[in-house]
Amino acid sequence: MGAFAFVDLFDKDRKPPLRVKALISMLRTEDGGRRNGIRSGYRPNHNFGPPDGRRFYIGQVDFEGGGTIEPGESLEALVTFLSGPGLKDVLVPGRLWRIQEGPKLVATGTVNEVLGDI
Repeated sequence: MGAFAFVDLFDKDRKPPLRVKALISMLRTEDGGRRNGIRSGYRPNHNFGPPDGRRFYIGQVDFEGGGTIEPGESLEALVTFLSGPGLKDVLVPGRLWRIQEGPKLVATGTVNEVLGDI
């Protein structure tokens, strides 16, 4: 596999992070997802653009009680994003985004509730 060049989108002037409650749905392993689950503190690439997009937001996924989620499962989580250009515009209830590890789609997120900045 060749190199995967990408750009992390974040405000260099250190605006407050943004938080949302979201439904995280992991792909099944047999559908190309991860072999193992993820736990609180997971920091994947968050792609609100096209499937082949290379511009990602930085965000941490945390599950209640420090829980975990396995391939094929869905679970509500708190996602804390570093503020980035245009992020507030895409964080609206019902918005779906791609959760990736480099170019690999491993899950999707759906915004349930915008909690604002912290």
